Amino acid sequence: MPVCNLYQAVSLISPPQRMLGLDVGSKTVGLALGDPGHQIASPHRILMRRKFRPDMLGLIEEMAELQVGALVVGWPLNMDGSQGSRCDSVRDFAKAFLALKDIPLVFQDERLSTVAVERAMLAADMTRKKRARRRDALAASWILQSAFDQLRHNRLDDSD
Repeated sequence: MPVCNLYQAVSLISPPQRMLGLDVGSKTVGLALGDPGHQIASPHRILMRRKFRPDMLGLIEEMAELQVGALVVGWPLNMDGSQGSRCDSVRDFAKAFLALKDIPLVFQDERLSTVAVERAMLAADMTRKKRARRRDALAASWILQSAFDQLRHNRLDDSD
């Protein structure tokens, strides 16, 4: 399955399948799980990266159990909208993942996701240690929720 847009991904999955949000980093991958109606994203867990193939094969098994039908992967654009080296590494990750699992995959702009999550955690008076443990999964949730919000916004526009 090639990389597709959000609307194509939604059309390719059917309930009770859900979407999984990923915040890909060099040492961790934050995971967030969406509900079957594509309305609410929730932090799921953080995957500690060790070796790509075994890590991803384990994730693919978990995705089957969770009934995941599509991935929404954070796309780390620079603030000016340009693509930098982080986009290259996420693109490489996606290509390698798609070689293991044929699944709809969407890139979602993740600019300011970590900033938004960090502010919310600071407002909740979380300790530095708790913030570090939860940051990536919360960022993945922010990324997936922004995709769901985009879907909802366009549905509202279509109903006018």
